[in-house]
Amino acid sequence: MNYKINKKGFYGEFGGAYIPELLRRNIDELENAYLDILESKDFKSEYARLLDNYVGRPTPLTFARNLSAKYQTQIYLKREDLNHTGAHKINNTIGQILLAKHLGKKRIIAETGAGQHGVATATVCALFGLECVVHMGALDIERQAPNVARMQMLGATVIPSTSGNQTLKDATNEAIRDWIANPHSFYLIGSVVGPHPYPDMVSRLQSIISEEIKEQLAKEQGRQNPDCVIACVGGGSNAAGAFYHFIDEKEVDLIAVEAAGKGIDTSETAATITIGTTGFIHGSKTLLMQDDDGQIIEPYSISAGLDYPGVGPIHAHLAKTGRVKYISATDEDALIAAKVLAINEGIIPALESAHALAALDKMQFKKDEVIVVIVSGRGDKDMETYMNHF
Repeated sequence: MNYKINKKGFYGEFGGAYIPELLRRNIDELENAYLDILESKDFKSEYARLLDNYVGRPTPLTFARNLSAKYQTQIYLKREDLNHTGAHKINNTIGQILLAKHLGKKRIIAETGAGQHGVATATVCALFGLECVVHMGALDIERQAPNVARMQMLGATVIPSTSGNQTLKDATNEAIRDWIANPHSFYLIGSVVGPHPYPDMVSRLQSIISEEIKEQLAKEQGRQNPDCVIACVGGGSNAAGAFYHFIDEKEVDLIAVEAAGKGIDTSETAATITIGTTGFIHGSKTLLMQDDDGQIIEPYSISAGLDYPGVGPIHAHLAKTGRVKYISATDEDALIAAKVLAINEGIIPALESAHALAALDKMQFKKDEVIVVIVSGRGDKDMETYMNHF
């Protein structure tokens, strides 16, 4: 079974570049250049240098002694929360800003939900002296106020999206409109979504996560492969990066956790793969939440980074082929899991990451198994939500 992208930008039946004609030139420019740039000696050298002395990689692979005792197995936490800016998003924005620089772009557009991608984009734009415009749903601006303040302090212009339910989907719509109106700009997409080549490009940049897990487990356990990798999935970039180097390793179970919101049997959910159907969103063919007329159903999750009505085409393909098992966790599951991690390990995760941790209560493990859970972000931005709940 082939899980990689083909030359036309498809993972099996999913992917492609379904875009307005006005963006064809931009997409063609990127598609024709991205692999040559990513594989070039100059890019690799500068990317590695920045990950090392700016981002702070490699991130630790922490043995969670107390969680391991609780669940009677060996649990490791991949600490993406310890990156500069507090999440995995910086891995991608560092890479894409270097691409933008190679292409001579001066104005950067981004969309953000939880604000982590917005902060990471504003950070690299400040580093390279580029104009930064971030589109963010008006509801997300309210519930992620600390990240909005960070973006503004870093010099970004944050533009509220007031259409739809004022979350990530709507911010993405506005970012694409901005790009159409300003085609000289570079659209720095935050996940493995959008038209080809973005899903492949972001997957490659985030694959540093699984690359490091292999190296770190070799030192810790004397073997490169864990028995299971667990990651949350909204658009799906941290999961794509965490799974990347294990996809062809059949002995490694891969578990992705979607946001069930109030429950998959309610109208308030974001469990795209669990309840979605094949359609088109933001330039690619994938699985998404839609009604019988193909109109997008508004998603809901307590987590601003997971309430997206679609999913990256790589995940649609991995779900259809059965290579990755997709499960879901409710708001309540995630809140409980966050508290469990905090009181057992002294780590407060982002609400997004808490969904991945919630999988531990839904699975059975053997004592000698090695389980890696991706802590994709830190919980500072979600403290108000946690305090209101607890």
